[in-house]
Amino acid sequence: MSSMKREKPAPGQESVWDYPRPPRVEPSSKRVRVILNGETIVDTTDAYRVLETSHPPNYYIPKDAFKNVKLTQTSRHTMCEFKGQATYWTLTVGDKTEENIAWSYESPRKGFEAITGFLAIYPGRVDSCYVDDELVQSQEGDFYGGWITSEIVGPFKGGHGTWGW
Repeated sequence: MSSMKREKPAPGQESVWDYPRPPRVEPSSKRVRVILNGETIVDTTDAYRVLETSHPPNYYIPKDAFKNVKLTQTSRHTMCEFKGQATYWTLTVGDKTEENIAWSYESPRKGFEAITGFLAIYPGRVDSCYVDDELVQSQEGDFYGGWITSEIVGPFKGGHGTWGW
């Protein structure tokens, strides 16, 4: 923890260290796009951001916003102390299949009902993700799946040595 130093946000930026714990769910009117195997599988302005201390936002996208993709629920589940049990999904586009690339809360805990059945995607496991027209950077590590844009400053939990933050 001693190496963690909060970056000061510039005007128009947010620090993930100002996000709440427990997390906050808020609607986003920004254009969210996801490309997998060369296909645009999501292009929507109907998403939610989930904001949690030390994490870049996750964007939760309604299932009906996914186009040209097969969604298959897998047997994998994890538990979030706030949102409840996460269900994982495999996405297939053409000849490309990405197992457990997305997750959802099919029966989330109180306070997170807005994201019921919406899918969050690991941005590092698709060709690209965009918020408005900005290419998203993926959160380091293979667990959290946050979306980093120029509006967000850290440091971000997820990389080596950050589990204790």
